[in-house]
Amino acid sequence: MPSPVHHTFGPHVDSAYLRKVLAMSYVPWRYVHGTAPLRLKNVLREKFRAEPVLFSSGRESLYALLKAIGVKPGEEIIVQGYTCVVVPNAIHAAGGVPIYADIDPDTLNLTTDTVRPLLTPRTRAVICQHTFGIPADVKGLRKLCDEKGVVLIEDMAHVLPDHKGPDIGFHGDYLILSFGRDKAISGISGGAVMSRHPRTTAALLELERTAIHDSWWNVARLLEYATRMHSIVRPLSGTPLFRPAVWLLQKLKMIVPVLTSDEKHGHMSHVLKKIPNACAELALSSLMKLRALNERRRTLSAFFARHGRAHNWPMLAGAAADLPLQKFPLFVLNARAKRAILKQENIHLDDGWTGCVICPEDIDLTETGYEQGMDPAAERVCRQILSLPTHPTMTLIQAERLARRIDMLLKEKQA
Repeated sequence: MPSPVHHTFGPHVDSAYLRKVLAMSYVPWRYVHGTAPLRLKNVLREKFRAEPVLFSSGRESLYALLKAIGVKPGEEIIVQGYTCVVVPNAIHAAGGVPIYADIDPDTLNLTTDTVRPLLTPRTRAVICQHTFGIPADVKGLRKLCDEKGVVLIEDMAHVLPDHKGPDIGFHGDYLILSFGRDKAISGISGGAVMSRHPRTTAALLELERTAIHDSWWNVARLLEYATRMHSIVRPLSGTPLFRPAVWLLQKLKMIVPVLTSDEKHGHMSHVLKKIPNACAELALSSLMKLRALNERRRTLSAFFARHGRAHNWPMLAGAAADLPLQKFPLFVLNARAKRAILKQENIHLDDGWTGCVICPEDIDLTETGYEQGMDPAAERVCRQILSLPTHPTMTLIQAERLARRIDMLLKEKQA
């Protein structure tokens, strides 16, 4: 059985990442407390020319920001229809109301045209998501927000620009960063708010100061994620032992879930946590290699773009070949069936962003405030999307294998 092609089996976990985790295991007293958060802040401050404030996840960072800017009950936050459930959860937890704007099917992002009709006197902020690393129209949104006196928040969970970076991260009043397992950089967990407004920065720093520490045992469980993905999940993928092994790891709580049951049902904890020192250390190490990580993503994105053009793949107009895409999206008929066929060949393209306007598919949609028919383009996209991995541990050999298999699927009658 060939090695798995995947989105989610520890996409950042290579030999260097494992060595870093192993090195930290020799100093377990530094799992929770240490100097890594301060060092991470220093690098982020220099990179983005904004003040960083750290929390234990990107979703907590967004919740803290909405609290810090003083969102009042009933105030509206505009988000795009194709997003993750943690975004409306954070808005609801802060007392706000998510208002869903449709997306441009060529970029998978909201636009000034989809946002403008939704602006009301109750609108407090617009969250601009750079979906899969495809740049949204931040300049246009910045101008629109300035006209209306509305806060612009850039959600940069999927992309961090480097020396060749697109126009991302320099127009928002605030930036939200996530250091999750499959994000632009990975600390396994963790997140940040980048603030450009001193009063809000002061409020955020106070929220950070009063945030609680995660338990030592939970941080240890987070760190074990890397070794379990590398030594158990990947080797067993494609074998009869895969499903029982993953079930057992989850049952024994040996893998920290990406989303809790409460979060899937629309509820977010109001308790803020500090970023663990170990997660900040991993995120900092990943950030210092950002150029190399993005070059790997560019290489894979460029390969898929060239191959796709040569074989008439149904690709996005906005997915330029020089972007460090978090994943490379195609749009096909019977996308779910195609993923099922590929899964039998140890190609796992289920990434949580399929079949649902608010991801993942198994959430309670009624709790998000979204109703079917609100955003037709987003609903069409989520049914037809087939995303190809571009993460740092994906190889060109795997990309070539996947591309050949996509060619065959698109030639079959159901395409």
